[in-house]
Amino acid sequence: MMTLKKLYLFAATSLLALQAGAAGFSPALIEQGRYLATASDCIACHSVHNGKPMAGGLRMASPVGEIVSTNITPSKQFGIGNYTEQQFADALRKGIRADGAPLYPAMPYTAYAVMSDADVHALYAYFMQGVPAVEQATLPTSLPFPMNIRSSMHVWNALFLHDKPLSPEPARSEQWQRGRYLAEGAAHCSTCHTPRGVLMQEKSGEFLGGAQVGSWYAPNITSHATAGIGGWTEAELVQYLRTGRIAGKAQAAGSMAEAISYSFSKMTDGDLQAIATYIKSVPPVDSGDKVSRFGQGQPGHALDQLRGVGYKTAMQGQLQGAQLFSANCASCHGASAQGTKDGYYPSLFHNSATVNTSNLLATILLGVDRKTQEGHVFMPPFGAQANALNSLSNDEIASLANYIQLRYGAGANAATVKAADVEVIRQGGPGSHLLLLARLGMAAGLLAVIAIVILILRRRKKAQQ
Repeated sequence: MMTLKKLYLFAATSLLALQAGAAGFSPALIEQGRYLATASDCIACHSVHNGKPMAGGLRMASPVGEIVSTNITPSKQFGIGNYTEQQFADALRKGIRADGAPLYPAMPYTAYAVMSDADVHALYAYFMQGVPAVEQATLPTSLPFPMNIRSSMHVWNALFLHDKPLSPEPARSEQWQRGRYLAEGAAHCSTCHTPRGVLMQEKSGEFLGGAQVGSWYAPNITSHATAGIGGWTEAELVQYLRTGRIAGKAQAAGSMAEAISYSFSKMTDGDLQAIATYIKSVPPVDSGDKVSRFGQGQPGHALDQLRGVGYKTAMQGQLQGAQLFSANCASCHGASAQGTKDGYYPSLFHNSATVNTSNLLATILLGVDRKTQEGHVFMPPFGAQANALNSLSNDEIASLANYIQLRYGAGANAATVKAADVEVIRQGGPGSHLLLLARLGMAAGLLAVIAIVILILRRRKKAQQ
């Protein structure tokens, strides 16, 4: 039997070995890990706005409740400083914390599962030695019952987590292979752009076919000619990933803007080209769009109808949307929504954001705040609290959105926006029926158990008579 002294010496030797291993991480390996963490966009979710990098605390809306990101700095008290490399790998690729509890798939471990051992090793080196430790606690995630039962995620993982490396496709080019590895792994494109099923799993048959992500809608990015980005060239896709904008087609906002600012814009030209090559090869998914979202709408204005009409009168009638546009939007986007010549303020016609209702409402409510190599792209949010600067009510935003969609978007084909629709986006997007189904399932199970117990008791009673 090992004596207490020997046990102490063994533990001390093991600790020194771990420290020596950590001290042996080379600058090149740490830099490789930094690049992979950038490609994985870790900072976007694990940092609050203007907060310390990787310190967690960001509140993220999900269809089943609010999830709070964790501190992933090497703090031994509040972060992952005590994680062994195996524990780090299990969290990254299997969604299992060091204490054995499962993570929620808001952490895209289902995508990171394809990452190689070498890349996981480099990431571990970076997070242990390349990230400053932040001694700061974060609030725990507290989802409503029964989603707060983390052990249920073991079942979910058994059903939907495929933690195996990508199968090689020898017929494909090395560039395509690299693009697939990045797009399906570190960049986790599918996590946002693939629709979810009843159990919040990705629908494999609709890969990259477009999905609601909180307040925003991540559009179809397959090669479909009208529903997707089949009309884009690879060069345009690389430009979009690098800058977040293609004149006359699209510009990034929301979580995609964060991905552009913190991740894609900092990746090498070769990797961006590889991702574009792969994405352009993804089989088309027809999401029902009959007309491309990039060419709808036309310039125009309603100034002639507003002349001679008082502000209060216009705000109470059918001209409310036109009045709101003239007062809040025209100064930047132009009276006819033509934007500026340099494209800093985009046109609102031939603009994918004005065609999708969720993205239009989210843009109006939340604004745009994106840093690029060319400068700071900013649009103020109009969804601030009542009486605040730029504050618009749900009714006013609905009127404005209807005016923009009718004149600059899908026109008569656009769905009518109601105040209730605005409130859904204001609150973080549509909820999931999974919460209700889980509660109903548990209630049904409990009733079944009670019925079985009653039946057993009755049979025993009859047997004793």
